[in-house]
Amino acid sequence: MKSPLKEMIHAVSVLFAMLVVACFSAVSASAQCGASDGHLASNTATAMLMRSAAKSSKAPAAQANGAGIVGFWHVTFISKGTGFIPDGTVVDMGFSQWHSDGTEILNSSRPPATSNFCLGVWEKTGPFSYKLNHFALSSDLNGNMVGPANIRENVTLGAQGTTYTGTFSIDQYDTSGNLLVHIVGEVKATRITVNTKISDIL
Repeated sequence: MKSPLKEMIHAVSVLFAMLVVACFSAVSASAQCGASDGHLASNTATAMLMRSAAKSSKAPAAQANGAGIVGFWHVTFISKGTGFIPDGTVVDMGFSQWHSDGTEILNSSRPPATSNFCLGVWEKTGPFSYKLNHFALSSDLNGNMVGPANIRENVTLGAQGTTYTGTFSIDQYDTSGNLLVHIVGEVKATRITVNTKISDIL
């Protein structure tokens, strides 16, 4: 005859074994469901994490393929319709970096003494279109402050994501806010990648 203590230990052991079997059965059933239909139940934390990871893994690839304005660009500003500058004249060029946080920086070909780095903010206005509002602090060749400049662009990304084109305006003001110069024209840009050579942009 078994003692009460042995009977209790035996009952606990049986219960524990049943729980282990039930857990393994549940895991197996879930694995089989996932394997059979190719999808995890949408209401599980694991499924949500896996969907999130899948989206994250696709984003860099899409960006690398040119899906978005974010990246490094060789940009050229060409006068068109300015009046006092002949159409087709390159008024500026340089390297522009569009960041994923909605900011932008331009290293202009202007002489460094005139303040050739300037900053902007951008937003998406359509499936492939963007607008940029950009400011600079301009100086003369002696380093004397002229005043703020405002560059605005409306651009459209090319189908392959390797170019963009659009229109620009440059308004140069003096330190009192009086407009000194108004330039308009076309802006063109080519994406720079890890494989771009200097001969590709000259």
